[in-house]
Amino acid sequence: MNSIARYIDHTLLKPEATKEAIKKLCEEAVKFGFACVCVNPMHVPNAFHFLKESKQVKICTVVGFPLGANLARVKAFEAQQAILQGADEIDMVINQSLIKDQDWTSLENDIKEVKFACGDKILKVILETAHLNEEEIKMAAKIASQAGANYVKTSTGFGRGGASFEAVQLMKASIGEEVKIKASGGVRDLTTAKKYIELGVSRIGTSSGVALVQGQTSNSSY
Repeated sequence: MNSIARYIDHTLLKPEATKEAIKKLCEEAVKFGFACVCVNPMHVPNAFHFLKESKQVKICTVVGFPLGANLARVKAFEAQQAILQGADEIDMVINQSLIKDQDWTSLENDIKEVKFACGDKILKVILETAHLNEEEIKMAAKIASQAGANYVKTSTGFGRGGASFEAVQLMKASIGEEVKIKASGGVRDLTTAKKYIELGVSRIGTSSGVALVQGQTSNSSY
């Protein structure tokens, strides 16, 4: 079961999360060997402090979260500041309005601006697939791939739905071979996690990481 751990972005994005809760998150990530912790931007310095002795666990944060409706330059500034404070990976929320308007040029530029700010750091683009139809999912994933995303990600966990097997399959069919997939939102048990991995997912964003590696089912909402 420990092989599952390397897929997990151990996540705590609750707005009321305390410094002590972030410390616990980081300690669990080290103990179980998770790929990274995913925290809100204000907690990046805390995570950096708690993980300073770790050579394995990375720090991920979110930008434009959870709606994706920020200006591109604001998202880029968020990403830049987070990296300066110790973030290794950036999960940005895509601009869903641009998807609905089919303004693909502006959508690509939105992602490119954040990717430029990330430099050589990993950029994951959150599509919020439950808000999109099949064609929108495929096109958004394609645009993210073209714009330089390292990953496309299903969900924020704060929308009206989370990851689905169908969405992952649509995303996979639309991206380049070098782009990976992160499933997030509602992955609460080991069986579901393994199914996503079988479908080709490289990361799983969940606040239920400890339960997953222990073969348990969590009642967490993310």
